[in-house]
Amino acid sequence: MSKEMRVPTVGESISEVTVGQWFKKDGDLVQLDEVLCELESDKATFEFPSEAAGILRIKAQEGDTVEIGGLICVIEESATAEKPAAESKPSAPSAKPASTGEVKDMIVPTVGESITEVTLANWIKKDGDFVTLDEIIAEVDSDKATFELPAEATGILRHVAKEGDVLEIGGLICKIEVTDAAPASEAPAKTESPAAAPASGSSNYASGHASPAASKILAEKGISASAVSGSGKDGRITKEDAISAQKPAPAPQNAPAPAPKAAEAAPIVPGSRNVRREKMSSLRKTVSRRLVAVKNETAMLTTFNEVNMKPIMDLRSKFKDQFKEKHGVGLGFMSFFTKAVCVALQEWPAVNAMIDGNEIVYNDFCDISIAVSAPKGLVVPVIRNAENMSFDQIEKEIVRLAGKARDNKLSIEEMTGGTFTITNGGVFGSMMSTPIINAPQSAILGMHNIVERPVAENGQVVIRPMMYVALSYDHRIIDGRESVSFLVRVKQLLEDPTRLLFGV
Repeated sequence: MSKEMRVPTVGESISEVTVGQWFKKDGDLVQLDEVLCELESDKATFEFPSEAAGILRIKAQEGDTVEIGGLICVIEESATAEKPAAESKPSAPSAKPASTGEVKDMIVPTVGESITEVTLANWIKKDGDFVTLDEIIAEVDSDKATFELPAEATGILRHVAKEGDVLEIGGLICKIEVTDAAPASEAPAKTESPAAAPASGSSNYASGHASPAASKILAEKGISASAVSGSGKDGRITKEDAISAQKPAPAPQNAPAPAPKAAEAAPIVPGSRNVRREKMSSLRKTVSRRLVAVKNETAMLTTFNEVNMKPIMDLRSKFKDQFKEKHGVGLGFMSFFTKAVCVALQEWPAVNAMIDGNEIVYNDFCDISIAVSAPKGLVVPVIRNAENMSFDQIEKEIVRLAGKARDNKLSIEEMTGGTFTITNGGVFGSMMSTPIINAPQSAILGMHNIVERPVAENGQVVIRPMMYVALSYDHRIIDGRESVSFLVRVKQLLEDPTRLLFGV
């Protein structure tokens, strides 16, 4: 009997894939779930595992473009090929008696209004593992956060999507063959597996093979997969293995060690004209697409002003020690800007609004998104109802959110629903910029570095610590009068911060 293997559905927006590399040759004997080749889409590269044991007959060659559902190869199933597979998986027969016959399809859940797709970052549970209800089986990345995916039923896990795949909301991730209870032989199998692993790991195709996500991380670190010990199924190198991997310490002590170092140093020899090409990550592609969409779908305009920061700096110098002693948190510039923005937003509600179809949604509250630099890139956690918060409450919330961002612990709820964004390019030395609107919001305020410059005050030239501020806004909903008046009001409040205390 022959098993036809076709291109699986990997996302609604993907209509075709390219055969990247065959790991097996035509006529080779392959086992169930053994990786046959790599398939590339415009969003990700994923592995193509065998759906049966038998003799491989290749139909699509490397470089061929195949539509979704198109034939890639045929597996000629045979008793000889099935026998080893059956022997290597003694637990499979024991799972059948507990099966209910029901199969639970798990799809990508809705994780936020502005998120349309996610990337499967890491399988925590392996294909064929027994999982229980609500057990974490995978990690999924969006362009804003990483979140865990719990099992929706108890049973045998069957992977559909591969690590690195980009899936749209509602796309199929995996299936669970629902069972009444765990297989009876599961416990003995698990106790025997550690002893059996060293013996089987050397001959198994997965031993020392890195997943797409792990390969990317190892490449960035400059570490060979052969130097990493895999903790995944059959010795497979997982994303966690790659993250924790370090370059071998003994290299400087051994005589052969200088060779790899010389190879690494070669590309930066003076006068060299080497060029490196790296594939964009799926998350970077998503961010790029969204930023371009904002530029194309909004009438974005930017207005500028400058703020004399001396009054705020004087206040901070005077009260920062007492403030920290009483509240246990430092007094930064961001709380002043957040308070000033909240006052101005309530006076100019169009800046705090957004377009929804043919309607304008006005918000009577201020949920301020604060741009924070995180290991995976820029994220924008939200300070809820900032208009009702005191300076110390704002500072504590910023510290809490920034800490979670650095640890990649931000939840989707903490990063969605903002009505206005503040971004501070000044921490990186930016003098002036035109920030891009954080859709579906209609405006964003950009802070910049503080530079002492000569300015005129009361007919005299004096040196003052000055900051340029920029307001990018959607001209479809915000007129010039509103945008300029909003920014002037923010400037007024910052240059005379006592106004914030009295609301004038």
